[in-house]
Amino acid sequence: MIEVLDRYDRRIARMATGELADLNAAGVLEAADVHVATRLAELVEESDPLVRITLALTVRAAREGSTSLDPEHARDLLAAGTTSDTEADGGSGAESVAAATREAEGVSFEPAPTDEWLERVRSSALADAGVLLVEHDLVYLDRYHREEVQVADDLARRAQAQQPIVDEQMLAAGLDRVFAKETWTEQRAAVEAAAGRLTTVLAGGPGTGKTSTVAGLLTLLLEQAESSGHRPRIALAAPTGKAAARLRESVLGSLAQFPPQDRDRLGTDIEAVTIHRLLGWRPDSGNRFRRDRRNPLPHDIVIIDEASMLSLTLTARLLEALRPTTRLLLVGDPDQLASVEAGAVLADLVAGYGESGPVVRLSTSHRFGQEIGELAEAVRVGDADRVIELLEAAAPGGPVEHLPVDDVLGADEVLRPRLVEHAARLRDLALARRHADALRALGEHRLLCAHRDGPWGVGPWNDRVERWLGETTDYAGRQVLGRPLLVTTNDRGLGLYNGDTGVMSLREDGRLVGVFGEPTAPQVHAASTLGEVDTAHAMTIHKSQGSQAQSITVLLPDADSRLLTRELLYTAITRAQRSITLVGSHEAIRAAVTRRTQRATGLRHRV
Repeated sequence: MIEVLDRYDRRIARMATGELADLNAAGVLEAADVHVATRLAELVEESDPLVRITLALTVRAAREGSTSLDPEHARDLLAAGTTSDTEADGGSGAESVAAATREAEGVSFEPAPTDEWLERVRSSALADAGVLLVEHDLVYLDRYHREEVQVADDLARRAQAQQPIVDEQMLAAGLDRVFAKETWTEQRAAVEAAAGRLTTVLAGGPGTGKTSTVAGLLTLLLEQAESSGHRPRIALAAPTGKAAARLRESVLGSLAQFPPQDRDRLGTDIEAVTIHRLLGWRPDSGNRFRRDRRNPLPHDIVIIDEASMLSLTLTARLLEALRPTTRLLLVGDPDQLASVEAGAVLADLVAGYGESGPVVRLSTSHRFGQEIGELAEAVRVGDADRVIELLEAAAPGGPVEHLPVDDVLGADEVLRPRLVEHAARLRDLALARRHADALRALGEHRLLCAHRDGPWGVGPWNDRVERWLGETTDYAGRQVLGRPLLVTTNDRGLGLYNGDTGVMSLREDGRLVGVFGEPTAPQVHAASTLGEVDTAHAMTIHKSQGSQAQSITVLLPDADSRLLTRELLYTAITRAQRSITLVGSHEAIRAAVTRRTQRATGLRHRV
């Protein structure tokens, strides 16, 4: 049951009654779930307690990232309760509450068999009012059902429409020229497939050459258009500002490998923006934009990077804002963590289309060496025995390392030397006003945590590093200098975006500044002008998505943490360029590899 330490605990629906109150007390439902279900049931005069509970569970499912409720998962929750930790970035998870529902005082509710259950929902007052819908043996809130249907219909219309006409001879010559290296065969095949399609899903893990494929596709499509005299309008976008900036830098970096004529064709004045900015944010709506079917985007080619972060709602808004002839390329890794909002669009599209349709896969990674690649692949396919085997065979100090610890004290002991060394190096470089070197050092190591709070969380570990650094003899009075920073809100005026990282340093005149950007071009901003920033000696795996560092240390929580999933561990491992260290028990590693993120979605069935 929820342990109530505060009479104003936000998890408790104090006015709730009946089964909803019991399930709230057991930790299965939170106050928000109960309040929504209670109010809507009252409005439509819903009398069936099973249907009211189903509505509350469906609200919970959406809050935790699903677009629908799977009755079998709901049955497990009702039968045994759950421990559902707060999502690492404060997004969709429930607070950590642990209690067996069947053991909770007063909870004796038993759901009907699944077929009867779904039929009672179909014939309910809530279904008649359009609040709940049943399809594919899943229960939907009206909004997410409409959006799933819309996304599937829009993709089907694009697949059935006239596809772009390509000069095959020109394309073949361009592919020979742009992808001349033998190691670029996958990228060549991907561009060849995408050139003649309105919609392409480019799937691949880190370092598989997705950005090189994007750059090659763009320059060859521009070549195709030269004879028409119309230069296609191109939009590069990503879910976050940091991902958008990295997309632009990566595309420009890939262009440097191309022949001069192809490099010059695309140019260096390309811009990448967030999807929200591309669609045009509206102050009067949280999920509608200025660009829609009546006012579509003017672009001929739209590239969306880090598509694994796409929520169902944002995908629906994007598709309805495209003109019928606009090419769309969705780029990302379907095995990474999905959006913090409802939906797992990229994974659904890859699974739904399978070997047919618009999906193109890149499989050969060039980011890291064989050891990290083998570990990441074993995690991706869920082979826990192979993961343990690789960790046990790893040589100390090599690219893969496992530090087996069973508690936080053990983690303290093994991590303190490396964390203090890195923090002290950042401090010394900040004191020396060596901005470029400080940014370079920032990218040398990163500590990643599954949790934001709690003994294994980012908050306590940031505090530890600060305390440990404070115990060094030369640290007095310098608590701020060298502190790694994580931007948590977008600031277009400064050019800083949620997820950007930097270092607190000193300017030549002794003024305190934040230094961001790349080591080759540091962005220096007075500390007083910075918006919301967090200390980032440690950061959550969710926040690290889309970034990378030379060495990554992953702090794994206890094996019973519900955040510990295959997708989370895979995302953490694939942030590493040179070395990866897993800190945690064998049980925690096995739990992470075998436990998949549970998101009930129907999009894969629709496509």
